[in-house]
Amino acid sequence: MTTSMAFAKLILLSAFCTSTLNAQRPIKVFLSVDMEGIGGVVTSEQLGPTGFEYAKFREYMTAEALAAIAGAREAGATEFVVADAHGNMQNLLIDKFPVGVTIIRGSPRPLMMMEGIDSTFSAAMFIGYHSATTNPQGVRAHTISSATFAAVRVNGVLMSESSINAIIAGSFGVPIVMVSGDDQAVGEVLKLTGNVEGAVVKRSISFHAAAVMTPEASQALIRAKATAAMLRLKEFKPLSARGPFELQLTYKNYTPAEMMSYLPGTERVDAHTIRFRAATIVDISRFVEFAISYRADLTP
Repeated sequence: MTTSMAFAKLILLSAFCTSTLNAQRPIKVFLSVDMEGIGGVVTSEQLGPTGFEYAKFREYMTAEALAAIAGAREAGATEFVVADAHGNMQNLLIDKFPVGVTIIRGSPRPLMMMEGIDSTFSAAMFIGYHSATTNPQGVRAHTISSATFAAVRVNGVLMSESSINAIIAGSFGVPIVMVSGDDQAVGEVLKLTGNVEGAVVKRSISFHAAAVMTPEASQALIRAKATAAMLRLKEFKPLSARGPFELQLTYKNYTPAEMMSYLPGTERVDAHTIRFRAATIVDISRFVEFAISYRADLTP
């Protein structure tokens, strides 16, 4: 065998090995699934165990997550982690998911709605999301806690849950590629990222009213958008997550702001607002989880 033939054989072998490696490399997708943006949701009657429609809407929430998984899988995605990201974070019907899907349940957890994400994921999707507490038009619009916060700011910018979570994903180098929810929620994510696939499953009329699609139509739209997002995967870039970060939490009441100001490293900005500074968005996330979860009577 001549030297040139041996070199050509080596090149072909290298190309084959690279192709095989690429074919075997998993394409991991992280799904953060909230409930207020699920098709048909308009009031608390769909959102918690005491609501007369909650059991049915757990099924719809699960079905929309499954639709996103099916759509992403059609475009080549191979592995999935799904974060149950609403309320007590025990809403998704885990027996409905296919073998191999990992589901994150329960709280507290340091990354809140994004628990389970890391740098091995190729993409993240937001399913069933709602708009920010400062949005006057969104269905069930709030940020983190509708009962607690009047505003949440990071580096002076008003935040939605989607914007905080996009920064968390960005800190791991993971782009947001798709969002579903009402028109206001999808619009906020598009404004933030510019080019994600958006599945508008309802049109906001007021805080407790919307023009909604049928569940079947919502699920079909989500599936189609998830497929489209994964086919465009190379077009998406992670959101910048460069610190330092300054968090401001504006409470609806006086006393929580006063009590939080007693923590070292936390300042009271005004009667309702506290400030906390951190080097990373993960530290900001951990602080927010403490702020909404800690009680002196926690057990066990």
